[in-house]
Amino acid sequence: MSADVFYLDPGTHLDLPTLRQLLATRQTVKLSPTATQRIEACYTYLHNRLAQSDAPVYGINTGFGALCNTGIAPEERQQLQVNLMMSHACGTGEEVPAELVRLMLLLKAQSLSYGHSGVQLATVQRLLDFYNRGILPVVYQQGSLGASGDLAPLAHLCLPLVGLGEVNYEGYRLQAADAMHLFSWQPIALEAKEGLALLNGTQFMLAYGVHSLLRAERLAQAADVIGALSLEAFDGRPEPFDARLHRIRPHAGQLRVAERIREFLAGSELQQQVKTAVQDPYSFRCQPQVHGASRDALTYAAQVFETECNAVTDNPNIFPDDDLILSGGNFHGQPLALALDFMAIAVAELGSISERRTYQLIGGQRGLPPFLVAEPGLNSGFMIPQYTAAGIVSQNKQLCTPASVDSIVSSNGQEDHVSMGANAATKVRRVVNNVEQILGIELMNACQALAFRRPARTSPVLEQVVEAFREKVKFVSRDRVLYPDLHAAAAFVQGYDWP
Repeated sequence: MSADVFYLDPGTHLDLPTLRQLLATRQTVKLSPTATQRIEACYTYLHNRLAQSDAPVYGINTGFGALCNTGIAPEERQQLQVNLMMSHACGTGEEVPAELVRLMLLLKAQSLSYGHSGVQLATVQRLLDFYNRGILPVVYQQGSLGASGDLAPLAHLCLPLVGLGEVNYEGYRLQAADAMHLFSWQPIALEAKEGLALLNGTQFMLAYGVHSLLRAERLAQAADVIGALSLEAFDGRPEPFDARLHRIRPHAGQLRVAERIREFLAGSELQQQVKTAVQDPYSFRCQPQVHGASRDALTYAAQVFETECNAVTDNPNIFPDDDLILSGGNFHGQPLALALDFMAIAVAELGSISERRTYQLIGGQRGLPPFLVAEPGLNSGFMIPQYTAAGIVSQNKQLCTPASVDSIVSSNGQEDHVSMGANAATKVRRVVNNVEQILGIELMNACQALAFRRPARTSPVLEQVVEAFREKVKFVSRDRVLYPDLHAAAAFVQGYDWP
């Protein structure tokens, strides 16, 4: 096997670091020989069984949802799968971003590679062809209840397999049939169970969850560094980060954040100065407890998402070795919905405590000028960036209302409990976007405030961050148009290689 190719293999655990690498490097992805064998064996078993028996099997020789008791004649089974694909492509709202569509293709192929879905090998190969060639189906964000899988988004994802729908390719919006013509590809002729296998699944929710989690982990790193910078700028005390305090309340995230902040403060001239305040506000001294709790929540979400990345989530599922086809509920998104809601809350809290540190920095305390500008009054300085941060924090509170506590009956009562995980998924992405901006605003304030502490300097590690940031956002000596700086600060938070 080539080192330049990543192989989907049922015996290999697909973890989040690997997904991060695949998204960054655009490495070619192929099926391993084991995956190929299992897909073909399951397909052969299913069609042999259908040839030998007319016993009803949900979605293969019956209708779907509330129509599960309606039989389908053998000669109509292929049309049944195409009809399913067309009728379920009911997505609305904004388009799913390209990087998430690409991840959906990969995750759908991964789920089918276990050989429990009964699909043709050519179908899985075509999903990977789209992935590797950058042919990205047009998928819409609204339409999934997160219960019988992400039906509407996955219908849009897979319509181009049969030559329907639209794709984005190299900056152009094309009809799927035209894009396939560029490569001399014929549409896939769906066979029994294939439409159902493609549409049942959690790959919409999961792609949003994985992508947002990878960004959230970066935000957790950034929050510790930026919080330490703000502590220095505010002339904060080191005692709240003493290892002895955290050993007697040993939550993993709390221990890690305290350790990191101690490392960031090492060698700081500012920490050697005599402190006048007996205690610091909670937003400074409780960083290990708050940031740490968010880290622990992200760890839980990561465990759920990795499990789902290595799962089969369509229905029914086929077990050739046991001569068995089982109809169940592996498509239900509740595990993801709860984790997505929890992750949104955890990330939002990183933003909430960040905005409070920003608020403290502009208050004219501890020798800092009001609003962090040399001539307040004539200049408003950093008054309004805090307003912006506060408004975004408030929006996050609204976005963090859990989607997973909601449900609505569908399909004539057959689907009587749904997860709403798709709504949780799109909300958490917005929260992550928001917190990147909130932390960017805090970083602007912290670096501005540190300038008023000169000539005393912070630690070498933190000075390096300030120097890198100053290449993007300059010191504000008098009022200027600030929105380009806010945007640049958010981009810095998103792209910097945080220690």
